[in-house]
Amino acid sequence: MDFDPLPSAAGDATADTTSPGRAVCLAGCGRPSSVCLCPYLPPSPLPTSTTVVILHHPHALRRNPLSTLPLLARSLSNLRLIHGRRLLPSSAPLIPRSPPSPVLLLFPSPDAADLASWCRSTPPAARANPTLLLLDGTWKQAKEMHAASLPFLSSFAVPVSLPVDSGVDGDSMFESELVVRKEPQKGCMSTMEAVARALRLLEPEGRGTEIEETMVGVLRAMVAFQAEHLQHRPMKPRVKMRKKKDIKREEEMNRDARLD
Repeated sequence: MDFDPLPSAAGDATADTTSPGRAVCLAGCGRPSSVCLCPYLPPSPLPTSTTVVILHHPHALRRNPLSTLPLLARSLSNLRLIHGRRLLPSSAPLIPRSPPSPVLLLFPSPDAADLASWCRSTPPAARANPTLLLLDGTWKQAKEMHAASLPFLSSFAVPVSLPVDSGVDGDSMFESELVVRKEPQKGCMSTMEAVARALRLLEPEGRGTEIEETMVGVLRAMVAFQAEHLQHRPMKPRVKMRKKKDIKREEEMNRDARLD
């Protein structure tokens, strides 16, 4: 596995270990010990014929304690992580492009082909040992990373996507067993789930189903821990933000009323 060192998904592990009741699993998943996921991770990283390459945004881990990237890095052996905001020609050595192996960019863009359809229409020899590219960050960050990387990727990467319903709002924590936070659209998913679903289609001889089930099991445990935490957490009512134009209209109405 070829990747940059990842900070703990729980934040600064060193600082956490000095806080009472905040012990962190430093040897495995990097999460607080009370929600350690090591028992659910595979005993050793899973080998795949697919090379998974992930460009992760500099802020994706420090500002997102629910990032699945640290768990993904401990689940797959054939994984490469690139730290940055865009892919450039200098990134080429990290992206295997040995013909005839295809490079697939997994992102829900308008020109992306459905991955399952692409697999069905592509002969096995032409899709053997593929490289799967993903962008890890918030959806806004991922869109910016996608736009910034296209000048480099468009010359060789095949855009593909998993099914997403853009006309329906995304699931909340309690509407899906695998959603770790509110998603912008129905069908959107975490980086780890996207990799798991893609590998089910890309890996040969049914191996993908076994890999998917293992990775999904880790996600189920993570979501269960998070759901339990939220259920026992007192929720403060959110203050409704008012638009400036509404405030201005109300002020004008009050002024007109005083004049009358």
